[in-house]
Amino acid sequence: MTYGTLALTLIFVFIPLVLTRVLNLGLEKDLLIATIRSVIQLLAVGYLLAFVFEAESPVFILLMITLMIVAATHNVQRKGTAIPGITAKVAVTFIFIEVLTQGILLGFGIIPATPQYIIPISGMVIGNSMVLAILFLNRFTAEVEARRGEVELFLSLGGTPKQAIHPRLMQAIKASMIPTLESQKTMGLVQLPGMMSGLIIGGADPIEAVQFQLLIIFLIMTNAAVTSAMLGFLSYPTLFNGRMQLVRKLET
Repeated sequence: MTYGTLALTLIFVFIPLVLTRVLNLGLEKDLLIATIRSVIQLLAVGYLLAFVFEAESPVFILLMITLMIVAATHNVQRKGTAIPGITAKVAVTFIFIEVLTQGILLGFGIIPATPQYIIPISGMVIGNSMVLAILFLNRFTAEVEARRGEVELFLSLGGTPKQAIHPRLMQAIKASMIPTLESQKTMGLVQLPGMMSGLIIGGADPIEAVQFQLLIIFLIMTNAAVTSAMLGFLSYPTLFNGRMQLVRKLET
């Protein structure tokens, strides 16, 4: 694809711009900002990756992964400001997920230890974990606020914070995992996943593309379970004080 043909794809930006103007949705500014940012960010990342791939330095790989984790953590922490220390909790969760997945992939020789594999897969892992963390925090804070009376009643009857919050925590973990699991069920029937489609467009054998896509699907299943559970168990104790009282309003 040339820059000329890429420019023609701006038609797909023009169509929603017209619709939002006709329907008075007021999203014209957001659409333009999203378009400009995506162009600048992706082109910058493209040139940066070309340099990193050519250098094949572990230092550059680590810096790229660190940048991804920092950006994802910053995005998520804004959704959980009512939870004390949420930034550290999110960062620890992302680091653990990255170490876990890459440890398995590289340790068992599933992928080669090259930036062409490590960085894109890390991006998919961290990006997916970011979405799951946001889903979890939104649901968890909503659950606790909606059932605050029940939680406080349980505490007043002698229950521990863990016992009082457990049903809300499990419900939030389950709810944050459901979208991922449901999308996996229709994979290949309703949609061709992004990685698989990209490999096929790039000329890869469809079976090889399917194998890599299955790898990502299995990784995302681990993300869905570990991200929500780990972030949940790191977060809930900070909602209670030393006298086992629920002390914070969870307004995010």
